[in-house]
Amino acid sequence: MLGLATFATLNPIIAECTKNSPQKNPLFQSTVWLFPQIWCYGSRGMKPTELQALATELRVSIIDMITEAKSGHPGGSLSAIDLMTALWFAEMKGVPAGKPATDRDHFVLSKGHAVPALYAILAEKGYIAKDELKTLRRTGSRLQGHPDRVRMPIVEASTGSLGQGLSVAQGMAMGLKLSGSKSRVFCLVGDGEIQEGQIWEAALSAPKFGLSNLCVILDNNGGQIDGPTDEVMSLKPIPEKWRAFNWEVLEINGHDFTQILGAYQRARELEAQGSKKPVFIIANTVKGKGVSFMENKIEWHGAAPKADDAKRAIEEVRRG
Repeated sequence: MLGLATFATLNPIIAECTKNSPQKNPLFQSTVWLFPQIWCYGSRGMKPTELQALATELRVSIIDMITEAKSGHPGGSLSAIDLMTALWFAEMKGVPAGKPATDRDHFVLSKGHAVPALYAILAEKGYIAKDELKTLRRTGSRLQGHPDRVRMPIVEASTGSLGQGLSVAQGMAMGLKLSGSKSRVFCLVGDGEIQEGQIWEAALSAPKFGLSNLCVILDNNGGQIDGPTDEVMSLKPIPEKWRAFNWEVLEINGHDFTQILGAYQRARELEAQGSKKPVFIIANTVKGKGVSFMENKIEWHGAAPKADDAKRAIEEVRRG
């Protein structure tokens, strides 16, 4: 029940909005209706080539903002951006303005250090001004180095202490199930992150509660701040472990948009077909994807490029 408790503490909107209308619930009004446009996430139908082009520009935004901040995590942001682009622009269900927030899908970025990728998406969709990206990690900025739901209610959970986001997502999924909602919850985790014990508590309990509305995406880029995951604490065999915990497991190339969209579609289909299992998507990715001198280099886990490196990186990203 750890996830449900965390959900009730950190994301009270879902717990409360089924009890009261937005007009009667001050919390609902202050947190959601200040940003009525943010709940219109994606529109299924964007082609893989369109998503690829969009992800290229989002990579540029990531590099720009981290360079401007002189601090941040480019490696994991660049490895995750394709997964997040497909999710936000082609998969997650939104709602027309004016309807309850329970009619939409939900996203928890558990690997909170990759938040530059999320900020780039929010700016691209118009939820925050693109100029605000230049304030990343500055004192007083809403764009902290890890998601801060107090400063920015657009994000659904304050994360960054690794291992906690999946419990939040599980609690959200449980609350939605209990309320009869058809909405789904997506949670992006890192491979170094799933060494955390709290991850395995959630992995054990989510299938028990039949949370077929929960889809966890693993950014399996093979590296963490202390080194290669295989050397720090091997996770293998990942598919067998999660299947043993009674999850539906899919494995894809996390930079192939056809495979990414196919996995998201399959997760939807499994629930529609009556599966009671949560879904775990193993997305095999490249840390620092798109920038040759960052790819698979642990030193770029949490280092900001200098101006010359950033220029070179952006040129490489745009060349593809």
